Amino acid sequence: MSTFQELGLSPEICQAVEDLGFDTPTEVQERAIPTILASQRDLVALAQTGTGKTGAFGMPVLQQVDASSSNVQVLVLSPTRELAIQIERDLKDFSKHQKGIKTLAVYGGTNISTQIRGLKNGAQVVIGTPGRMLDLIRRRKLDVTNVRSLVLDEADEMLNMGFQEDLDAILRDTPKEKQTLLFSATMPNQISKIANKYMNNPEEIQVSARNSGALNVEHHFYMVQAKNRYDALKRIADVNPDIYGIIFCRTRRETADIASKLTKEGYNADLLNGDLSQSQRDEVMNRFRSGELQLLVATDVAARGLDVDSLTHVINYNLPDDLEVYIHRSGRTGRAGNSGISVSIIHTREMNKIRSLEKMSGKDFIKQDVPKGEEVCGVRMMDMVEKLRTTEVNEKQIEKYLPQVYERLADLGWQDLIKHFVSMEFNQILEYYEQAGDINATAGKSKNNNNRKNSSNRKSNRNSGGGSSNRTAEAGFTRYFLNVGGRDGLNPARLMGVVNEQMNGKKPDFGKIDIQNNFSFFEVEEGFDSKLFESMNGTKFEGRDISVELAKPDTNGSSASSSSNGSSSGGGYKGKGRSGSKSKSSSGSKKGSRKSKGEEPFSKSRGGRIKKKRKEELYS
Repeated sequence: MSTFQELGLSPEICQAVEDLGFDTPTEVQERAIPTILASQRDLVALAQTGTGKTGAFGMPVLQQVDASSSNVQVLVLSPTRELAIQIERDLKDFSKHQKGIKTLAVYGGTNISTQIRGLKNGAQVVIGTPGRMLDLIRRRKLDVTNVRSLVLDEADEMLNMGFQEDLDAILRDTPKEKQTLLFSATMPNQISKIANKYMNNPEEIQVSARNSGALNVEHHFYMVQAKNRYDALKRIADVNPDIYGIIFCRTRRETADIASKLTKEGYNADLLNGDLSQSQRDEVMNRFRSGELQLLVATDVAARGLDVDSLTHVINYNLPDDLEVYIHRSGRTGRAGNSGISVSIIHTREMNKIRSLEKMSGKDFIKQDVPKGEEVCGVRMMDMVEKLRTTEVNEKQIEKYLPQVYERLADLGWQDLIKHFVSMEFNQILEYYEQAGDINATAGKSKNNNNRKNSSNRKSNRNSGGGSSNRTAEAGFTRYFLNVGGRDGLNPARLMGVVNEQMNGKKPDFGKIDIQNNFSFFEVEEGFDSKLFESMNGTKFEGRDISVELAKPDTNGSSASSSSNGSSSGGGYKGKGRSGSKSKSSSGSKKGSRKSKGEEPFSKSRGGRIKKKRKEELYS
């Protein structure tokens, strides 16, 4: 394996890397750095989270910066503000021995005036989210006409979050004579289109198999009824006393609920989601990085940019709707040569997702039994005993107190003394788990029954002209039917972006999202019916008129949508809304009420993509 010096890096950067404690480059660094330094050829690098991507592009582009010029020479685009902050922190570390180089992170959710002042003071390297960077360009505060290096980090995630238009606009404003470096975990079609459109005969390197997981991560799953999910989480934490991990949830509401419960019950936990201010996020992340917190309850996007190499566990409180997200989550443990465990708490209808994940990652997923109360107590008790046994005794500190202690405990034999100590420490947990039963669940249905059921569903779908969903909304959520699906380019992230964009700053919590080929179902927290109908009906997605209706189980148990005229909608969907009244027609008088300055609030523009504003704040 090469050294950093052998890769062609300057003595100043090599010294900075040595200061950070790194002595050998990772595989992506070993392959990318010489390519970037040796020529101006563009590069597409496919590598998973935690493989050293920031160093792979950061060190060589910093080496090529002209410190005598204050012009912006390097742009680094990232999907979230947390990741932008992390990248800037890393680039500052790499460049600390290079005189005259300034870096600046720009992102939404904070005062733009401070970032404008930073640009005026001069920064050769600017890292930021697409929305804020484009805003600064349009205000003529960020001049990108002298850019020599353009980096798209986690490009696949930026496209999933709906940044296609912003990327197009930023890339159009940069010079043709520049080096474009695209780093991505996956290579979806949109990434290929960007490479073909904006890159010049790029070289492609691939560090690990696409969509594969980290080699030193074990994948475990526990199957329980939905009502027992939280109890399963606690037992998993309890049988791993030294756990240091992230608990991933689907919604901000769920993170707040779980973190609050864990904290009240004495667990060393906190939350990280989009409802926190930037200063609050920084505080929580710093506490977690330092090990002050054992458990961090987070949404996927909020956790981006949180770079911790020593996590023991990643816990999927819910499996993500997009299974590729699971690969990103699991890649946060088992890093820097450490081993880790990725845990999923699933319900009885999710074995098909586990099988899909096994195929996608090439890994076996091990079914584990949720420990019973007796097992939890035994593990915790022996952990306490081991810590007691190995506690270092400082006799000088305690010797003056020992005579009184010996006198007070003189009537207790050593066995009684141990019993008193254990009872004092464990009465609460013993009482809690005394009546704790077995919460493990099984899939329940036989294979033959499942086959008959699937056959019946397929026949019903053929008769109705469309798919169906047999589930009702989770508690606190309302389920909706949308007449746009996978064939239109919709995925869960883009659906959330569509809804958030139209809610005029009010970001609802999402529940289950079910993307079918020709249509979709999605759940949003209760109370948004009229707002959704008013803001979304009559707008467009990829040139197709959007229709949103309430989804309600009909008498056959399949999910039906509430049609504006009471007739079938979207291929076999019928019925009325929850209140029994018909939903508003998409051609009603409210259709144009959200127009502003002559613009459609949700309009199709170049490339058929969706107009977005402040997207970096929508997916936290």
